[in-house]
Amino acid sequence: MNETTEFDGAQSAHGAHVHDRKRGRVGIPGARCSGSREPQTPVYRQESRRERADPALELDDGSVLAETVVICEYLEELHPSPALVGTTPQERAETRMWTRRVEQKITDNMYNGFRFSEGLERFKDRMRCLPEAADGLKAVAQDGLAWLDALMDGKEYVCGDRLTIADLVLYCCMDFAAGVGQSLDPSLPNVSAWFARMDARPSAKTSLHPAAEKAGRKG
Repeated sequence: MNETTEFDGAQSAHGAHVHDRKRGRVGIPGARCSGSREPQTPVYRQESRRERADPALELDDGSVLAETVVICEYLEELHPSPALVGTTPQERAETRMWTRRVEQKITDNMYNGFRFSEGLERFKDRMRCLPEAADGLKAVAQDGLAWLDALMDGKEYVCGDRLTIADLVLYCCMDFAAGVGQSLDPSLPNVSAWFARMDARPSAKTSLHPAAEKAGRKG
């Protein structure tokens, strides 16, 4: 039986859970580390120390897969329908293209903007933090959202009419960021409408960690 393990309140883990709920499954049996930052399994502890990886998926043979998008793609290989990466080489390439763009222009900057400022006490001993870069990273993320807004005109989702991992990566980050001072600019009509559509999806609600409401996350 595959098992997922995550830190309490980990924003990256939310994406894997949204992916799992959207695919119509109850979820991957797993262990949550509620109220503690220490992982609960020896395999996860070893992986997290070596890679600082969160979330991680422990497989039946004891090996561990890390990184949200990698876990989502692995699950889709096992359960191809409904497809959130794609059913053809072109669809999969398009999904990966947009996912990478979203990460490079928006989400990586949002997360590091948080880690280097509001989250500094939590992250200062886990990674090199650059507090002087926080405001600039947050501004770059907002520039990325403005860039995306222009490209979203007439589109339901990031990849057009297909809901994909790119949407999940962006939605989970924006939902988290809104609770730590990085709110969506209401002057961006296309991204705002997209976020409202994503927020209304049942899988957005059922994927959340029980502590999410206390942290100000609603979707």
